[in-house]
Amino acid sequence: MKLVSTRGGNVAGTIGSRIKEARIRAEMTQPQLAKACGWSSQGRVSNYERDLREPKSGDIAAIAKALNVSESWIWTGEGGQQKSEDSNVRMVRQPDSHYRYPVISWVKAGNWAEALNPFTPGCEDRYQMTDYRAKGDAFWLEVKGDSMTASVGESVPQGMMILVDTGIEAENGSLVVAQIDDSEEATFKKLVIDSGQRYLKPLNPAYPMLDCQKAGCRILGVAVEMKRSLR
Repeated sequence: MKLVSTRGGNVAGTIGSRIKEARIRAEMTQPQLAKACGWSSQGRVSNYERDLREPKSGDIAAIAKALNVSESWIWTGEGGQQKSEDSNVRMVRQPDSHYRYPVISWVKAGNWAEALNPFTPGCEDRYQMTDYRAKGDAFWLEVKGDSMTASVGESVPQGMMILVDTGIEAENGSLVVAQIDDSEEATFKKLVIDSGQRYLKPLNPAYPMLDCQKAGCRILGVAVEMKRSLR
């Protein structure tokens, strides 16, 4: 379903395509635009760009401000894209600081706590960039399986990349990567603390919850960012 504007005439393109065009011109990623708008994740930006969600006027205002474009242009495609149509210059967004963290396998993640130097040659398969500055050593994992996929509410589907920060203390409700006794791989679950007892809860209700004490869970880090390439 494509959401075309009803605020103007029959204009080619969609609201989502114009948001994406302006974002690319501003040299911003979806996570960076979401952060500039004050949103916790890039999901809202992704949904708007793919025309999967009807945009709110307040959100369009936030996007227009972050990208330095005209709200009316996003809505209708008419008029000039820039806020000041009589100007022949545009603001160039200064680059944020970027940090590089390794993408590792689930087996290597499970052995992370025992690694004397996690960044020794051969530990990483590849690297991913982000503007998040980790509190401790950090690494990326690609989610596999559907245990964290939910039909409603919070969901982290297979193929999503998660950034794990080992320097953050896990709290009730944190999405964590943990090591389970007798397992060679790490696991990704939601931490639930109830009356002092810790549990690892899948977001998919078809999977059972794990008792951390019985399973011998060791929290390796907290997931602080997730992203997925749409190309």
